Amino acid sequence: MKWPRKNQWRQFFKVLTKKEKILFFLFFFLFFFSFLFLCRNFYLEKTKIVPKEGGEIVEGAVGFPQFINPVLAVSDVDRDLVELTFSGLMKYEKGEIVPDLAKDYKILEDGKVYEFDLKENLFWSNGEKITADDVVFTVETIQNPNIKSPYLGNWLGVKAEKVSDSRVRFTLPAPSAVFLENCTQKIIQKSTWEKVSSQFFPLSPLNFSPPASSGPFLIDKIFRDQDGKINSLELRRNEKYHGKKPYLEKIIFKFFPNEEELIKNARINQVDAFSLKEKEDFLNFNLYRFPFSRYFAVFLNRNLKIFSEKGVCQALDFAVDKKEILEKVFAGNGKIVSSPLLTDQENFDLEKAKEILENLQFKDYDGDGFREKIVKESFKFKSDLKIGSKGEEVKKLQECLAKDKEIYPEGEVNGIFDRKTEEAVKRFQEKYKEEVLKPSGLEKGTGTVKGKTREKLNQICFPEEKIPLSFFLVTVDQPKMKEMALLLKENWEKIGAKVEIKTIDLNELERTTIKKRDYDALLFGQILGKTKDLFPYWHSSQKGEMGLNLSNYENKEVDKLLEEEREELNQEKRGEKLKKVESLIKDDCPAVFLVSPDYLYFAKEKIKGIETFLLFDPCQKFENVGDWYIKTKRVLK
Repeated sequence: MKWPRKNQWRQFFKVLTKKEKILFFLFFFLFFFSFLFLCRNFYLEKTKIVPKEGGEIVEGAVGFPQFINPVLAVSDVDRDLVELTFSGLMKYEKGEIVPDLAKDYKILEDGKVYEFDLKENLFWSNGEKITADDVVFTVETIQNPNIKSPYLGNWLGVKAEKVSDSRVRFTLPAPSAVFLENCTQKIIQKSTWEKVSSQFFPLSPLNFSPPASSGPFLIDKIFRDQDGKINSLELRRNEKYHGKKPYLEKIIFKFFPNEEELIKNARINQVDAFSLKEKEDFLNFNLYRFPFSRYFAVFLNRNLKIFSEKGVCQALDFAVDKKEILEKVFAGNGKIVSSPLLTDQENFDLEKAKEILENLQFKDYDGDGFREKIVKESFKFKSDLKIGSKGEEVKKLQECLAKDKEIYPEGEVNGIFDRKTEEAVKRFQEKYKEEVLKPSGLEKGTGTVKGKTREKLNQICFPEEKIPLSFFLVTVDQPKMKEMALLLKENWEKIGAKVEIKTIDLNELERTTIKKRDYDALLFGQILGKTKDLFPYWHSSQKGEMGLNLSNYENKEVDKLLEEEREELNQEKRGEKLKKVESLIKDDCPAVFLVSPDYLYFAKEKIKGIETFLLFDPCQKFENVGDWYIKTKRVLK
C-alpha cells in the first residue's frame, strides 16, 4: 500500500462534508495536544530542576565597613564581608568544625602541638599561591601588640612556624581543647601586608579593598557617598576559590545607618536579604530562624554591697518572668535560659523571691514601697571607762574619737585610757552636751564614759547602716535592650527592688563603661563558641579592663575547673567539668540569665538553597552561601 500523494491529500478534504471536516480537525488537534502533553510529562519525569550559575542578590546591612580584614574585623558588617571573602585553616559547617584550607591536621604531644597540612592548589584571587607563610604571618600579625587585634587573646603564647610550604605547626604553652576553634581565624596574604608597618596597619586603604581574596567571593567594586563613606560594595564570584564555586555571580551589599532605613528599603524592593533583631512582615520574603549560641543576662557587679549576698541575685532571678520577655521582646523566637551553658529552666515565682528577701532581712521599713536592710554593728560600748581602763573597748573608743580631729587631735590608739583620752572624752561630752550633760545637770565634761556618754558614743561610733535594695541597670541604647530593661524593672519592683535604667551608646559602653566596670548591673549579651569555652567570661583572671568577666565573679574552684577543662582533650571528661562549673555558677548566682533569642534572617522567595543551623557567630549565616541560587535548569535524572 502506497502513501497518498500530495494532490490526493487535497482531494481528501474535498470529499469530506463540513461536519466531517470539523470532526477531523477536532480529532487532529486532540491528538496533537495529547502528544505534546505526553512529551512534556516524559520530559518532566525524566529530568529534574537543579541550580544554575548566575544571578545576583542585594544584601542589606546596618552599619558601615571599617575593616574588611580578618585581623581587625569585629563589627557584624565587617565579619560578614570577611566571611565571604576569606578562608581559614578550619571552618564551621552545620555546627561542626571541619577543615577548610587545611587538608588534615594532627594533635601531638598531648594537645600542646597542632600540625596542619594545606590542600594542594590553593590560590589567592590574584593568582598567588596560599602557603604556610601566609598562615604564620597572620598569626604573628595578630600577636603584634601594636596592631591591637581583637583576637590577640586567642593566640597568646602560641608559636607558629612554617615546616614547609604546605605544612604549619603551632606549639601551645599548654594543651588546649579550644584551639581548633581558634583556627577558624581567616588568613591574610603576606605579600599584600608585609610592607605595611604596624603603626599604619589600621589606617591602610587595604582594609577597605583587599587586593586578594581566598573566600567564595572577592570585592569587585566599591561605591562611596559624597563624604567618602562606603555605602555599597559589589562582591563577585571568586573563580580561584578552592571550595565549591557559588551559583550566585554577585552579592551587592548596601549599608544603612539603622534598622528603620533598612526596613524602608526592603519594603520598596531595594534589598533582597537582611537580618533584623525582631520579626517583621514582608511581602514575598521568607523568614529563616537560626538558633544562636548567645544569651542575654543581667550581670551583677559583685563589688556592690547588695550583690555580695547571693540570695539577692536568687530573689531577682525568681522574680523575672522570662517567658514574658521572650514573647513580648522577641515574639517567642528563641528560648529561655538559666545558665551560661544555655540550660532551659523556668523558675518564675514572685512569692519565693519575696520570701528570700524577707529571710535576708530586706524589708520595707520606711513604707515607701521599696526594701532596705538595716545592718547593726555587733560591737557596742558596755563598760564604764575611765583613767586606767585598758582593753578592746578603750581601743575602739580611741579609734572613734580620732575620727574627729577637734575632739582628739593626737589620735593615739593604744588601748590605754590615759589623760589624752580623758580630755578627748570631755570635748566629746561638751560637743554633745544637750544629750550627754544637760540631762544630768552638768555643764562641763567629766572625762568618764558611762550612762548618756556611752549611749551617744554607741550612736556616733556604731550607727545603724541602711542598705537599700536599689541599683542602676545599665544597657545598650537599642530598642530591644530598653524593652527588656523595662520589663525587668517592672518585675523587680513587684518584690520591692528600686531600679533605675540607664542606656548608653554601644561604642561608649564597650569602650569605657564595661572596661571600667562602671555599673551596678549590666544587661548585655555574650556569645558561646562551638567549644563552649566559659573561661573568658567567668575565670577571675578576666575581671580586669581587658577581660569579659562582667560580674567581677571569683570562685577558686570554678577557676581550677575552667583551667582544667581548657586542657582536657577527652570531650566526655571536659563536658563533666563544664557541668560542674555550670552548677557552681548557678549556685553563686553572679548573674540573672534570661533568654537566647533566634537569629532572624529575611530573604526574598526567589533565593533558594538557604539552610538554617546553629550559629556561633552571625556571619555564619553565609556558611552555605555556595548553595544559594536564583536561576535553575533541568537535567536528566
